[in-house]
Amino acid sequence: MREIKKILSYYDKGGEFTAFDTETTGLYSRCERIVEIGAYRFNKDGVIGVYNVLVNPEKPMPKEAFMVNGISDNMLVNQPTFDIIAGNFMDFIADSILIAHNANFDISFLNMELARINKPLLCTPCVPAADTLKITRKLYPNLGKYNLQFLANHFSLDKGNAHRASDDARVCMEIFKNCMSFLSCKLQKN
Repeated sequence: MREIKKILSYYDKGGEFTAFDTETTGLYSRCERIVEIGAYRFNKDGVIGVYNVLVNPEKPMPKEAFMVNGISDNMLVNQPTFDIIAGNFMDFIADSILIAHNANFDISFLNMELARINKPLLCTPCVPAADTLKITRKLYPNLGKYNLQFLANHFSLDKGNAHRASDDARVCMEIFKNCMSFLSCKLQKN
């Protein structure tokens, strides 16, 4: 809980966060690739910027992944590869705390892509990351389910196009803001 309180303090002081999500060709970062990155940079006053890009994975999109995210080979064939977009994404997230739902998954994919192009990896303390999955489990221990779509319903959020990076990043941001508000109220009562 101490880590979540530190995040709340940074948020209350106007600190900047970037909620992000990736869509991929599969589940294992060692052999699969990123096909989409969506991100919302924000602070307590609102959204500062939005980043969304499709990424050519340089391999065919598996049918199983397409069935989840709806991203096809035709959508990816003329898109830039990760090495082309990496600099823009790193500039977008610079000096912010990253937030993701099941952060280890998304960060492992970003780190594997960065390693492939010999760029520095995202890691604490260089780029701290908060995980809305862990935060919601801690703050709402009786929900029973914690996937992004369930939490969107719980908080009455517009899910948009589930399993597309930009919409999932926006939902992640909104869940985070709800959690910060909940914790702030809880601490004021104590």
